Amino acid sequence: MSSPPAYPGIRISGCWALGAEGSSVEALDRLLPPMGAGRSPRKRTTSQCKSEPPLLRTSKRTIYTAGRPPWYNEHGTQSKEAFAIGLGGGSASGKTTVARMIIEALDVPWVVLLSMDSFYKVLTRQQQEQAALNNYNFDHPDAFDFDLIVSTLQKLKQGKSVKVPVYDFTTHSRKKDWKTLYGANVIIFEGIMAFADKTLLELLDMKIFVDTDSDIRLVRRLRRDISERGRDIAGVIKQYNKFVKPAFDQYIQPTMRLADIVVPRGSGNTVAIDLIVQHVHSQLEERKLRWDLAALASAHQCHPLPQTLSVLKSTPQVRGMHTIIRDKETSRDEFIFYSKRLMRLLIEHALSFLPFQGCVVQTPQGQDYAGKCYAGKQITGVSILRAGETMEPALRAVCKDVRIGTILIQTNQLTGEPELHYLRLPKDISDDHVILMDCTVSTGAAAMMAVRVLLDHDVPEDKIFLLSLLMAEMGVHSVAYAFPRVRIITTAVDKRVNDLFRIIPGIGNFGDRYFGTDAAPDGSDEEEVAWTS
Repeated sequence: MSSPPAYPGIRISGCWALGAEGSSVEALDRLLPPMGAGRSPRKRTTSQCKSEPPLLRTSKRTIYTAGRPPWYNEHGTQSKEAFAIGLGGGSASGKTTVARMIIEALDVPWVVLLSMDSFYKVLTRQQQEQAALNNYNFDHPDAFDFDLIVSTLQKLKQGKSVKVPVYDFTTHSRKKDWKTLYGANVIIFEGIMAFADKTLLELLDMKIFVDTDSDIRLVRRLRRDISERGRDIAGVIKQYNKFVKPAFDQYIQPTMRLADIVVPRGSGNTVAIDLIVQHVHSQLEERKLRWDLAALASAHQCHPLPQTLSVLKSTPQVRGMHTIIRDKETSRDEFIFYSKRLMRLLIEHALSFLPFQGCVVQTPQGQDYAGKCYAGKQITGVSILRAGETMEPALRAVCKDVRIGTILIQTNQLTGEPELHYLRLPKDISDDHVILMDCTVSTGAAAMMAVRVLLDHDVPEDKIFLLSLLMAEMGVHSVAYAFPRVRIITTAVDKRVNDLFRIIPGIGNFGDRYFGTDAAPDGSDEEEVAWTS
C-alpha cells in the first residue's frame, strides 16, 4: 500500500504528487512523455528574457525571432500585411514548443514570436498581496491587457516596431525595461486567451488550438512553477484547483471551436504541424513581394531632380577632391584624406538645414548680440554599415555630444531581398533630428529601408536628413518619391547607373577603398555589398 497523498484530491496519471519539493520535480519529469531529440525544456522567469538574444538556431539556419521591418515597394509602403498565426490552448499545453516547431519547419529567416505572458496587467498593491498568497486569478481574461495586445499586433502586422513589456513571474510585475520587436513576414502569437477577444481574433490569419491532456498539463505546470518560478507545490496545486482548471473549463476550452486547426497531443503531433507549415508556406507565396529594380530604375526617368535635394556647391576645391577620390590610381591614404575632407564639408552644409531661432547673448564687452541657436531637441547620427560609419568622425567633430546609431542591411542571396540584420538606435530617437549617413547611394533601396526603420521608430519624416558623398539620380528620385519630406544632401549626383545598378561614372566600392579590403570581382559599389543603396 502506498502512503496517503500529501495533497488529497490531486492525482496525476495514477501517481500521487509528492510532498517533498526537492524530489517532486524529478518525479514530475518521469511522468512526462519523452521530449524530442535535442529539445530541451523551456526555462524562464520572465516573459521575454532580455539577456537572451532574439535568435532560434536550427541545424539549417539562424532565425531572427525579434523580426524585422518587412520590405516595402518603390512607394515606401508595405503592399501586404504580415501573416499572423494565433496559438491558443490551456496552461502548459505546449503552445510555445509548437510555435518553435512551426518556426523551424517554416525555414524562413525572419519571424516574430509574441507571447501573451508579456501582457499581464500591472497589479495594484492589494492584487500583489493576493498573488503572493496564490489568491489572484492570472487565468481570467481580466488579467490581460487586451488593448495593448491588439495595438501591438496591429503595429507588427503593419511592419512597425513595438515596445513589449517584460513580465517577471517571480515578482508578479512588469520590468522597467521593455523589449523592442519588429514586424516580419510571419507573426506567431501564443497564449491561453489568444482567442478570447473579438478584435484580436480579427487580426489572426490562422488560429490553432493546442489540445493536450489535462494530466500532462498539470504535471508540466507543477514542474515549471516549482523549478523556474520559485513556487511551492502546495501553492501551485491550490492555484490550479482554484483558478487554472475552472478558467480552462469556462474560458479556454470553449474557444477551441473558433480554431481553424486543433492539434491533439501538442508538439508530439508532427503530422498536424507539417500540414500547418504547408498552408503557411502557400500563404507566404501569395504574399511574396519582390523588389523590382528595373521598375524602380524606369519609374522616374526624365523627371527633374526633387526640391528636397541639396547638392554641395561644386567649387574648384570640391571638384578637385572629387577628382582625387574618383581616380582609380589614388592611394588608400589619399582616398581617406580627401574623403574625410568632403565628409566634413558635407556635414557642415547639412547642418545649415536644421531649424534655428533667434537668440540674444551678451559679449565680453557687455554688448548684446542678436544671433541664432538650434531650435531642436537633439541631433542623432545613424550610419548605414559599413561605409556609412566612415562619416561618423566628421559628424562628431562638428556636433558636440551627438548620439550615434547604426543599421546593417544585407541581401538575402536566395530571394534577392534586402534584410535588416542589425540595428542599434539611441533611446527616445523620435524627438531628434536624425542625420542618416551612407557614402554612396545608387538605386536608393537600402536608404529607403533605413528611412523606413526610422519612421517605424516614430521619427518624423521631415526630421530625417539623408547624407551621401555621391548619389545617382535614380537613388535621389526613389527616396524622394517614397519619402517626399526627407531632406537629401550630397556632394555630387551622377546621372546613370549601369545594368548592374552601379553608379556611372561613380567612385567604385567605397568601403573596400577606404578600409583597404579586397574589392568584389566586378568592382561593385559599396552598397551592393550590403544592398543596393
